[in-house]
Amino acid sequence: MTTLSAIFVVLLLATTITRVWLGSRHVNFIRFNRGMVPAAFDGSISLEAHQKAADYSVAKTQLMMTEGIVQTVLLYFFTLGGGLQWLDASWREWLPDQQILRGALVILSAFVVSGLVELPLDYYRTFVIDQRFGFNKMTPVMFFTDLIKHSILGLLLGAPILFAALWLMQGAGDYWWFYLWVVWSVFNLLMLAVYPTFIAPLFNKFSPLADESLKTRIEALLVKCGFKSQGLFVMDGSRRSNHGNAYFTGFGSSKRVVFFDTLLERLDTDEIEAVLAHELGHFKHRHVIKRIALMFLVSFVGLALLGWLKQQAWFYTGLGVTEISDYMALLLFILVSPVFLFLLHPLMASYSRKNEFEADEYAAQHADAGHLVEALVKLYRDNASTLTPDPLHSAFYDSHPPASIRISKLATFTGRAL
Repeated sequence: MTTLSAIFVVLLLATTITRVWLGSRHVNFIRFNRGMVPAAFDGSISLEAHQKAADYSVAKTQLMMTEGIVQTVLLYFFTLGGGLQWLDASWREWLPDQQILRGALVILSAFVVSGLVELPLDYYRTFVIDQRFGFNKMTPVMFFTDLIKHSILGLLLGAPILFAALWLMQGAGDYWWFYLWVVWSVFNLLMLAVYPTFIAPLFNKFSPLADESLKTRIEALLVKCGFKSQGLFVMDGSRRSNHGNAYFTGFGSSKRVVFFDTLLERLDTDEIEAVLAHELGHFKHRHVIKRIALMFLVSFVGLALLGWLKQQAWFYTGLGVTEISDYMALLLFILVSPVFLFLLHPLMASYSRKNEFEADEYAAQHADAGHLVEALVKLYRDNASTLTPDPLHSAFYDSHPPASIRISKLATFTGRAL
């Protein structure tokens, strides 16, 4: 076993043990607090709803722990277990002289295997867990239709980028990684622009907001906050799930405001306005732009690192591959990077929670903070979001602040204690 092999095995085991340990803490903490509604929510959320959220969160966390173990076994199989080496050898027999096509098929084969392994877990999440707690609206036909659509779309969009990457790696010289970074960045910006109009409608129906009273309130808020959008739309989220949400999508002139139909059914006009003000806070603080810039920076550093690693024989042999090739360097890098970056999870989660606090504060300045609190309480209840997450698990993973902390902070803007 090489030095890299040993480091990889240690990190793989450490990340898996940490994920299971954090998940176990989370489950135990939720169960311990299951019998009593937190004081801040007493009167607004029933014990029955609190216990439903606890049981739902426990079920999801246990499935995530199982997924973590399955992903660890699969990654070991691909690398030190010889899986990628076997895929490569198999395709070499069929395409000995066509490196770019062979490379694309090896990478595609690895993702197909991963998808097939994780498919039963996805199916279980939808038709057992979500079904049990009353959130699933999908049928098996719809589930597999979506899967086929996603697969075809992924192939149509991903294949050109993959072939471009392999072509640049093979023939663009020492700075291939920079050219690929430019292509990747332009592709992502293009996807942000076309997603609302051409991709999202493949999976959901988007209708113009019909409620004129609500539309007037929202348009007035948008003008007040200096936000220009392509329109206000309602998405038929209830076709697949009972969860509710609202979001901005698009980039530049293609931006649009989207409400789940389930959200509009549950919240009144004041609460919807407050939720939208929160989303506008993300826009005003340039959170989306900052995340895009961060993504570009990370991809720049990552591709530069890959540019160096692909020239190192130990990178391949240390991860179970004997045949050195551009496509294997790319595939290995994609597969093992999450293991080496695992400890960045709490940093990214902390940054995201900071953004949420900033958006809440902005919402309190441009709408009624009390209405946002009321909306959040309804969403926590209706989406069965646990009110008692384990603090360490939450700090490591959660992109949003825990309910009690978030609402306590919002309460300082309402002029009343909770």
